[in-house]
Amino acid sequence: MSRYIQDFKNKFKSRLNLRITRRHALFAFGYSLVLSTSLLSCSPANNNQQQATSSKSNVGSSNKVVRIVRSKQLTALAVLEQKGILAERLKPLGYRVEWPEFAAGPQQLEALNAGALDIASTAESPPIFSQAAGAPLVYLAANSNDGRAVSLLVPKNSSIQSVKDLKGKKVTFQKASIGHYLLVRALEKAGLKLSDVESVYLPPPDANVAFSQGKVDAWFIWEPFVTRNVQNQTGRVLVDGGNGLRDTNNFYSTNRKFYQENPEVIKIFLEELHKAQVWSKNHPKEIAQLLAQATQLDSATLEIMHNKYDFALVPITEKIINKQQEVADKWYSLGLIPKKVNVRDGFLTPEQYVEITPQEVLAKN
Repeated sequence: MSRYIQDFKNKFKSRLNLRITRRHALFAFGYSLVLSTSLLSCSPANNNQQQATSSKSNVGSSNKVVRIVRSKQLTALAVLEQKGILAERLKPLGYRVEWPEFAAGPQQLEALNAGALDIASTAESPPIFSQAAGAPLVYLAANSNDGRAVSLLVPKNSSIQSVKDLKGKKVTFQKASIGHYLLVRALEKAGLKLSDVESVYLPPPDANVAFSQGKVDAWFIWEPFVTRNVQNQTGRVLVDGGNGLRDTNNFYSTNRKFYQENPEVIKIFLEELHKAQVWSKNHPKEIAQLLAQATQLDSATLEIMHNKYDFALVPITEKIINKQQEVADKWYSLGLIPKKVNVRDGFLTPEQYVEITPQEVLAKN
């Protein structure tokens, strides 16, 4: 890591600590080297503040906290938060759980590297960009790719009818996200290059505004933004990540320090996450009702969306590691990361994965 990055990180930590002391949860900072995007607010909702207060009173003077990214999608991670299951498991160990919220994966990993988040949930690309910036990232677990939950939107009345029609058009997406990666994939399948479109780097909330105001021609984004825009007749789906377009996995990750100091917390987290995955897959009506408020979609719509998700942790295998390396090499070849990345630096040994991964997940190998 360059001296610039280290100085930047130290300054950010000082600012973050000061703001937390004053009980301000809003922080913003620029991404080092490769991620030119803004970090949105990291503020737990009121129900989580109440949960944290309740948990704190139960553990006495303990100040141990595990901060797991909040999911506002139809995911098992959201189920864990809403049901309070993980909080109950970790309470006897003296931990309380906080659920900070971020705009997208790159912002999560900025916070992870700065010590403001402990467990992140992202697609394949954010960890690679983070590794390229020198972060001590650890891949904890792999998840199903849920490709159909990511789509390329165009305005409802747009003349664009195929990916080939995007040539020369403005396409917005979160830089270093799954939307970025799938745009590259979709363009290559159509015989185009990333340079054939005008890339507009915007985090999801800003991209949503730009798209609704007609300032961009297309937007590669995930749920629930896709369904909301289709329902309000702002956009239509041109393509999604299904039918083989998406060829990668999602990942849960942490930093090296948290992994080394909290193996039992990680093990419990993955155990409860797996249970929530199984429950979510088998209870479409119940998960829809549970997450309607969090996703801002009615339960009937969420039931329809349920089949876009596979709800499955999968074992980390050589195939997954090799695919992740392919993605890293792709970003380097496009000049979007400053150096070649050996993704294996972030993966654990098979023996270490056995220690933290639920046996039911390992059995899938």
